[in-house]
Formats: sequence, structure tokens, C-alpha cells
Amino acid sequence: MSKNTKYIFITGGVVSSLGKGIASASMGNLLESSGKKITFIKLDPYINLDPGTMSPFQHGEVFVTDDGAETDLDLGHYERFTNVRLSQNNNITSGRVYSKVISKERRGDYLGATVQVIPHITNQIQDMIKDATKDVDIALIEVGGTVGDIESLPFLEAIRQLRVELGVANSLFIHLTFVPYIKASKEVKTKPTQHSVKELRSIGIQPDMLMCRAAEALNDKQKSKISLFTNVHKANVFSLVDVENIYDIPTVLYNQHWLDRLSLFWPNLNLKANITNWQSLFVDSLKREKVVVAIIGKYSGLTDAYKSILEAIYHAGIKLKLDVKIEYIDAEELEQNGVSVLSSVNAILVPGGFGNRGIEGKILAVQYARENKVPFFGICLGMQVAVIEFARNCANIEMANSTEFDKSTQNPVIALISEWLSREGKIESRNLDSDIGGTMRLGS
Repeated sequence: MSKNTKYIFITGGVVSSLGKGIASASMGNLLESSGKKITFIKLDPYINLDPGTMSPFQHGEVFVTDDGAETDLDLGHYERFTNVRLSQNNNITSGRVYSKVISKERRGDYLGATVQVIPHITNQIQDMIKDATKDVDIALIEVGGTVGDIESLPFLEAIRQLRVELGVANSLFIHLTFVPYIKASKEVKTKPTQHSVKELRSIGIQPDMLMCRAAEALNDKQKSKISLFTNVHKANVFSLVDVENIYDIPTVLYNQHWLDRLSLFWPNLNLKANITNWQSLFVDSLKREKVVVAIIGKYSGLTDAYKSILEAIYHAGIKLKLDVKIEYIDAEELEQNGVSVLSSVNAILVPGGFGNRGIEGKILAVQYARENKVPFFGICLGMQVAVIEFARNCANIEMANSTEFDKSTQNPVIALISEWLSREGKIESRNLDSDIGGTMRLGS
């Protein structure tokens, strides 16, 4: 931590999945375009060391950083909205925090002290934040979860303590809330926001700014009411309205003069953003030819399960001036109904996943792509099933499979290939009985 580093702490209230990650990334976008060196940290309350072993249905997709770490998908938003490159250190989970504290206790680092949430856990959180924010102008720290959740209390206490240490000249609290619209009475309700801020203030955190997620922009009267009951200046109450394209959010904040309000807290930073180039990237008129890409997945009910893949395809379309349409196709449906649904697609992508559900459908999709010369991309599990398909239908190895899907298979293709690669010195041998953690398909 540089003594000149400024910290923005972003919390969320009322409900989860409001878009704290997008809001944080958008703020970072404006700060970076002002010439500031920035970084991000995502604080996640779950006990898992990382989200690598969590079902995508529960937590969405993981984002793999340059150092090979599987991290929260919000780190993907941070990187896509800015030029920063993040690492494992930028995703701090309760599991990582407690693991480090317990390791220290086992080594005797605490000299016989009773290890407690305060000060040991909160101090560890602060140390990890400081280590990850060296040599930057501004660090944006997003606290996962919702204010009021018991799991996030240690993180909230840690940033409350950091505010005391840093002072108001170097730290800022921004709270993201939900402002619902009741259709029957045609009313916008500010009460959930009032209660959320009250909950935050009860643990010693007074927000400096509010960002209110709503279907439509708040009017002056609504902002005044929120200001009155939350002790936040009306000019520091911002509307995060629903938009068709998430990449419009930096413009939404820019047009509400968010940087100007931030400059009143930190007048020496000279915050003057230029968002012209950013806006020009996402103009629909740039798109020309339409292409259809089929994603053959097993978590199609939750699009966040494939967030990085979707965004990568979308960004590639912008670069190539193409209008890319994604078709989500459930692998199990291919097993039941056949591959005729693939006849209208221009490319097929099979992403990662775990377990044997939908495997045969993915293999059928790979076979269709190969036989019909449709461009194919297999990622992680997708490449694994491509090897199985080739072994079955080109190498004529009947019932070829992976022991991951069929422990009793007589032709464990992946194991045979791994053994050959090991003998040839292409990869190191791996102990499959060891703790696989969140990197079971990364590295050697």
C-alpha cells in the first residue's frame, strides 16, 4: 500500500446480483481514462479457497487470471472494462483468509494468543488488501454479498477499521442498493434503500455515495427523500438504470458527473475522463454480417456460467465488425432430440463443466462439427470430449471414454493419452488422488 493510495470501498444491499461488479468496473474505467493507475479487489465471504470447485449454477463462471488462478467472475468485468491485469491476490475469500490465519496459528506466530475474528481475521484481511494495492493511485475494493449477511461481517469490519486508519482524505464508501418499482401502485419505493443504509450504519459505516439500481432514473424528489433518510448528500445519490448493454454504464455515470462529485472528496487528483474512444467501441452501426455461435453447455439455465466466453465472443465480434448471436443449446437436449438444431449455426463451442451429465450430447455436437466441417472450439471439458469423440469415431476405439465419466471404462482414453505424454516427457505425472482444489484442469 502506497501512502498516497486512495481507496473506494463498494458494498451492496437489499438483494444480491445488483451489479456491483459492473458498477465497480465502470468506475474504474472512468478513473483509468483520467490517467490514474488503478487496481481492483473482490472480497468474497464464502469459505471456499476459490470458486474453482463451485457449481456454476451457484456462483456463475470462474475467471482465470494470468497467473492461472480461478477467481470470481467479477474480476473478468474489471479486466474487460479497463487495462488492468489481475492475479490471485485480487480475489480474497474467507477461505483464503482463514487458511492463512490458521497456518500462522500452527506456526506459533501469534505467541499463544487466543485467535479471534477481531483482531486476527480482520487484520489478515487488511494485510491482504494492502499487499494487493501497492503502487497504485486508486484501489476499488468490492465487498461480495449483501449487507446484513453474517458471512460478510468480518470484511465489513475490516474496511471500517481501514477507514479509521486511512482517514476520510484517502477512503470513500459507496453503497449500491435496489430501488424497486411497484407496478400495481405505480410507485418507486425508497424504503429498502433506507433500511439497507441503516443496516450499514449500525456496523459503523456511513456511505459517502449511493448508487441506486432502478428500472428508471430517480427524479429529484426521490433523490431528496433518499438523501434525507440516509444522510447522504442528494448530489451523491446516483441512478444506475437498466441498460441494454452493460458497457454503457461508464457513460451513465459520466453523464451524472460522478467524477466531478468524487473530485470534491479528492480535489488534488485532477479527474477528467475522456470516454469518446470507449463509446465508439460499442456503436451498433459498426456491426455488419451476422454469425451464429452455438454454445453446447450443461448450465444453460444460468448465462453467468459462461460469462467470460460470451464476452470474449462479443468483443471478437466488435473487433471483426460482426453481429454475433449466441445460441444456448443444452447438451442433454442433443442426447434426446438429435443434432438437427445445429444445422443453422456457423460455429460450435463446447465449454468446460464437471460430471457426466450431458457428456454424450457434447460428444454428438463435436462429431457433428467434425463431419460437417463446422468451426469448433473445445475449452477444458470441451477439448476432453473432442478427444473421446475422435477416439471413438476416427481411431475406432469402441466405447472410448474418460474415467471421470465412467470409472469402469475399458478404454480410458484420457488416461492412456496422459500416460503416453508422461512417457514422452510432454507433461509431468499427476497424483489424481491428491486434493485437486480449484485448478484441476490447469497447469501441468
